Amino acid sequence: MTFEKLRTNRFNQWVMIHLRYLVGFAFFPSGLTKLIGNRFTVLSTDTPIGYFFEAMYQTGFYWNFLGLSQVIAGILLMTQRLALLGTLMFLAILSNIWIITISLSFTGTWVITSLMMIAVIILLIWDHHKLIPILRYNQPMTIKAYPDPERSWINAGLTYTVCLLYLSFPGSVPDGLELWISRGAVMVIVFTFLFTHYKVYKNRNALLKNQA
Repeated sequence: MTFEKLRTNRFNQWVMIHLRYLVGFAFFPSGLTKLIGNRFTVLSTDTPIGYFFEAMYQTGFYWNFLGLSQVIAGILLMTQRLALLGTLMFLAILSNIWIITISLSFTGTWVITSLMMIAVIILLIWDHHKLIPILRYNQPMTIKAYPDPERSWINAGLTYTVCLLYLSFPGSVPDGLELWISRGAVMVIVFTFLFTHYKVYKNRNALLKNQA
């Protein structure tokens, strides 16, 4: 089966849109924790893993910068329109995390980071045609153009981003007004998910824009 057939398959398109959502969200909790200057783990420094994370935490600004990079990569993926840039950032950051989890023998964590690496590579392959002009600079070529996700998926990604960033923000267990806001954010996520899929169900052209 050719790449074009894979790329124009509606089910594949749906999977890639939601894979971007899933991978993008994966960086929010850990990224926000680093961004606001909190420790990522409470492991003892007597262990190699605990010592490594404590050393990273003590770098200060670099710890915050790493968190900011993770959050930005996640947001770019969620927007759909800028997903390739987010994928490239995600690949650069995750490659280091993946090697660290393997090198320090994280129990079970290396499996999760390996699955994330596979997901990012799939997303990169999905949009690799956009990189061809860079890789073949100043050479005549014909690049196949594929339609972007329809506007509703982009709006859904922005909605998910706002709600998930709020829900991922580290802090105490919400109560009172904060609890109701958190419940409202969850309801908005569920409503957005149902609404976008209802549009696809009612209109077969609601998956990608300008698709024949």
